[in-house]
Amino acid sequence: MAYHAGATAAAAAEARRRMMEEDEQMTNYSDDELQNDWEFKIVRDNRAVFRNSNQLKKLVEEEKRAGWILLEKLDNSRVRFKRRRSAQVNDEQLISNGIDPYRTYYGMSPDVFNVLVIVFVLTISLFLLGIILLPRIISSF
Repeated sequence: MAYHAGATAAAAAEARRRMMEEDEQMTNYSDDELQNDWEFKIVRDNRAVFRNSNQLKKLVEEEKRAGWILLEKLDNSRVRFKRRRSAQVNDEQLISNGIDPYRTYYGMSPDVFNVLVIVFVLTISLFLLGIILLPRIISSF
């Protein structure tokens, strides 16, 4: 059972590593963007919520408060933004109001998501083990 949880966590970590590598290949920036005061970020979600246009719109509105401009939706889990570095002037005020201008995850963090997946896998494994072993335990009485 512990093996399944470990394998699940390892698979999630490998998927995240591959996605980060893919991000690097997909995000080509022009010389103008790199030399003219722009900064970039990709916001991710573990559950592919950006397929829902309302969720995507909500994210874009939240990021706009920190000066981020939508560049592209990479897929249903990743959205790329840019903003002028000069927008950093407002970061301290945003942070004091509970807004992280450099967040890269929407919704729950990948660590919390991975823990929930592991707990789910362990719970299902224990449940199945109980179903298999319960008749043997009962018949031994």
